[in-house]
Amino acid sequence: MTAVELRPITVADWPAVHEFARLPEVCRYQAWGPNTAAQTEVFVREAAGTWGRSPQSRFVFAVVAGGELAGTAELKLRGPHQAEIGYLLHPRFWGRGLATAAGRGMLAMAFGEHRRHRVFATCDPRNEASARVLSRLGMRFEGRMRETILIRDGWRDSDLYALLSHEFAS
Repeated sequence: MTAVELRPITVADWPAVHEFARLPEVCRYQAWGPNTAAQTEVFVREAAGTWGRSPQSRFVFAVVAGGELAGTAELKLRGPHQAEIGYLLHPRFWGRGLATAAGRGMLAMAFGEHRRHRVFATCDPRNEASARVLSRLGMRFEGRMRETILIRDGWRDSDLYALLSHEFAS
């Protein structure tokens, strides 16, 4: 598996984030984008501003590989027992195991320092690459939620994956 560093995102990261947030292929299955520079800057400012809040329930990371910002990853604490993870990568980093490595890092944080019992993630059923990442993380497919998000090509279903703390092998 490819080594990645997960570090808190900073305001200074916004130009690197914009390099992929502006691309149609990156936001194809998302309700946002392609972003303008201003939209990306607002997102990164808000995400960076969550660090240091108390209590903090949202953790947005820069995914760094080989010294370069390759994408973002997010851990959201959902109540006292659950968490949600998500990730995005610049297409030039696709297929290298970076999303899996970032996901594994977020799972370790969720089950370790945040002591969550269950971690879940969703993905568009058409996003086969993301589904493979979630499966590689050991997350189990729990079902399809119908028409959960309105995106550019209409209402989108969301596949739900989850992992329980006793199933996680750190």
